[in-house]
Amino acid sequence: MKLASLAVCSLLALAACGAEGSTRGGSGEEIRIGFAVSTLDNPFFLEMKAGIEKAAADLGASVIVLNAGNDADAQVKQVRTLAEQGVRAIVINPVDSVRSAPAVNVAKTALIPLVTVDRTIGGDEVASEVASDNVQGGALAAIALGRAATGDVVHLRGVQGTSASADRGTGFEQGLNSGAIKVAVRQTADFNRDRAQTVMTSLLRTNNRIKGVFAENDEMALGAIAALGGRAGKDVYVVGFDGTREAIAAIEAGTMAATVAQQPDLLGRKAIEQAVKAAHGERIQRVVDVPVKVVTKDNVAEFKK
Repeated sequence: MKLASLAVCSLLALAACGAEGSTRGGSGEEIRIGFAVSTLDNPFFLEMKAGIEKAAADLGASVIVLNAGNDADAQVKQVRTLAEQGVRAIVINPVDSVRSAPAVNVAKTALIPLVTVDRTIGGDEVASEVASDNVQGGALAAIALGRAATGDVVHLRGVQGTSASADRGTGFEQGLNSGAIKVAVRQTADFNRDRAQTVMTSLLRTNNRIKGVFAENDEMALGAIAALGGRAGKDVYVVGFDGTREAIAAIEAGTMAATVAQQPDLLGRKAIEQAVKAAHGERIQRVVDVPVKVVTKDNVAEFKK
């Protein structure tokens, strides 16, 4: 698989991101930050990328974005490529918390600070972790689904091996005692809308008692809604996670009961702030928490973008 890459210069309109001496920090040195993202096929990560680029421009830095296409091995190679290109810090959104872990040692060997965003990573300690409280978010999702539905529900899991999926699932299980719902089926749909639609279509053929769905991201929630058709929001209630624009529109339309809104642009901003500080040798926060919020029809107007 070829490494998909997109180089972005965030301060000045450069002919190429490799241009010398174009974007400089306060010390006069060029500050280039690498961003190794799991995928750009998801609107959530596109918003995160936009937040990173905007924050980098505000801070006088440039960003090189490399898209792993959900391939952990490719991502490790991309981190090595970033190190060879002489970036001063790297922000990584790990494809897999375990399989992407060698990237930590690559950065450490190159003496480059590594900041994780949205998902954690194994291996040696990283410079900073910027993430939402996914366990809390999962519990809030269970509470929201318990308020909307009664009876059997489906739990659609994300990419196995990611901390986001593990933590959201843990939180959801912890929050199940908040209402009269019971998980009848747990299926993996890899954070993917089409796969979620296929999974739900199959489940609906064999189980007509399903009353709710918790999807660990909005893409899967929207896939479930597509499979449900006219039942979505009427006798089957869907709760997602992320707070993407399409999810907000679905809540407004009544086909999605709720979503747990992260703030991907803020996650990106906080991550790049830590990376730029680390590049300057400044003290940074070991853990940076970005709040999550539950969006329902009652407060959806606050989240329209």
